[in-house]
Amino acid sequence: MTFALTAPAHWFRSFGRFPRILGLDIARGLAILGMAGAHIGETPTFDPLDPGTWLDLVHGRSSILFAVLAGVSIALMTGRHELPDPARMPSIRLQLLGRGAVIFVIGLALEMLNTPIAVILTLYGLLYVAVIPFLRWRPGTLLVAAGVLALAGPALLALVGVLTLHPFGAGISLVLYGSYPITVWLAFVFGGMALGRLHVERLETAAVALGIGVGLMVVGYGLGLVGAVAGIESGMDSGPGSGWGSTSGWSTYPQALADADPLRSVLLAVFGVAPHSGGTAEILGSGGFALAVVAVCLLLSRPLRWVLLPLGALGSMPLSAYSAHVLSVALIGGPGGFFTSNAFWGWTVLGLLLTTTLWSMFVGRGPLERLVGRAAIAMASPPAGSPVR
Repeated sequence: MTFALTAPAHWFRSFGRFPRILGLDIARGLAILGMAGAHIGETPTFDPLDPGTWLDLVHGRSSILFAVLAGVSIALMTGRHELPDPARMPSIRLQLLGRGAVIFVIGLALEMLNTPIAVILTLYGLLYVAVIPFLRWRPGTLLVAAGVLALAGPALLALVGVLTLHPFGAGISLVLYGSYPITVWLAFVFGGMALGRLHVERLETAAVALGIGVGLMVVGYGLGLVGAVAGIESGMDSGPGSGWGSTSGWSTYPQALADADPLRSVLLAVFGVAPHSGGTAEILGSGGFALAVVAVCLLLSRPLRWVLLPLGALGSMPLSAYSAHVLSVALIGGPGGFFTSNAFWGWTVLGLLLTTTLWSMFVGRGPLERLVGRAAIAMASPPAGSPVR
């Protein structure tokens, strides 16, 4: 009985304190709930003048918020505001490789449930590996790289796709032309890493991030609006493999290329602002939205700490919460089943908040987070019996 009473009191006093950053956990919790809404919610088309449609913002933006926070987490676990010591780099690389591998396998297991959800964890695992060469980049360099990927990446990727008549294959679908093109999502991760290196825990950093986020939203969504006014459809061109079979060799290639309309594909890539379009407009606008959300969560995490603790608890175990959500959809809908329900979304929100709060209070770290942490340590540990140097 004493333990049962002591644990909650201690948790309320200590959870979210340094070295954790409560605002980041809160933002991560919002990302999880937003992705759940994007998967199963019934949301009308967004109209900025109608608050009843604002729930539609969860589409696309929630997963982008998740990716930005992944970048912040990578920066925090590899040195926070300091670049990692070169002597530690071999161990850090192996830890990230171990984390990425386990997250990737968890993602594959969730995909095997055959839900209509485009599971993000496979890409999430790959991103942990993809960032390894860039861990010692300074914040300015990371921001430049993010900007280049955002501004040039979509158009270049679209042009290459058209010139090769939309090739397809397992690797291409996974990292270039699937639901989560790694070139696009690296821009979000690089931005998050830069934020994590810039004393993200400081209120001054959050205030600047809020201003930059709002500015990016204006530029990105403004670009999308220009595209709409100009009659450029908001979205990306036909997917991988759509041009296969349309040519039998060099003799028919010029006509097939003309039919693919390279200029239109490039314009779509620049002005695409719809969720998951992968366009420059979406990257800037929704990336700015994610940055603004992170900043607001950081600013509110202190004055509203007591109110936001359950959301922080949810965000402290995102892999477990996300997996539980996908599993619940599989159990309710059945293999290959599809359904939408705001009521189920509401129960999912309540269930995740309650379960993760109680788990954090009485157990601590989430179960899948423990698994990933152990994999990282095991990956970086020397083999048993090896000499210590």
